[in-house]
Amino acid sequence: MYPPKPDYYSSPQPGAAMPPPPMAAAANQYYPSAPNAFAVTQGPQPWSTGLCDCTDNCGNCCMTCFCPCVTFGRIAEIVDQGATSCGTSGALYALLEYFTCCHWIYSCIYRSKMRTELNLAERPCNDCLVHCCCEACALCQEYRELQYRGFDMAIGWHANMERRAQGMAVPPVMQGGMMR
Repeated sequence: MYPPKPDYYSSPQPGAAMPPPPMAAAANQYYPSAPNAFAVTQGPQPWSTGLCDCTDNCGNCCMTCFCPCVTFGRIAEIVDQGATSCGTSGALYALLEYFTCCHWIYSCIYRSKMRTELNLAERPCNDCLVHCCCEACALCQEYRELQYRGFDMAIGWHANMERRAQGMAVPPVMQGGMMR
């Protein structure tokens, strides 16, 4: 029915065309020295920040504290590679929080998916335990990790891909010196 989603996280098959990865980390305002978001590495890698390292991005911590559905929606859109929108994921999260108080199970699924795709270690403990005991800190850590990987969280998946595609354009070659 639909064409398969491209996998931005694994190496391409020989001869297969692969869409460009997310925007370069150089444009990232919080982590200017971030590595390539999708570099293939051996074994689980550590998170770029700890669970409670909110000192460098207080705006996100406040937003997560007062409206975690926005933070979760942004994370889910990037992790789903644009398959679900920020608004849809955030609204579902808010409904689960309001009616069942089991919203942390939904966000735990996305943490596990993100960890698998980015090859991150399951630290400091099991994903479900992290979200059950410290939901806000877990969401902030995931948000920071995606920023560290070069995503501008406020613009969503599709705009990040457009930015990346524009950044890969090759400028024209200019001749050096003055010519007549």
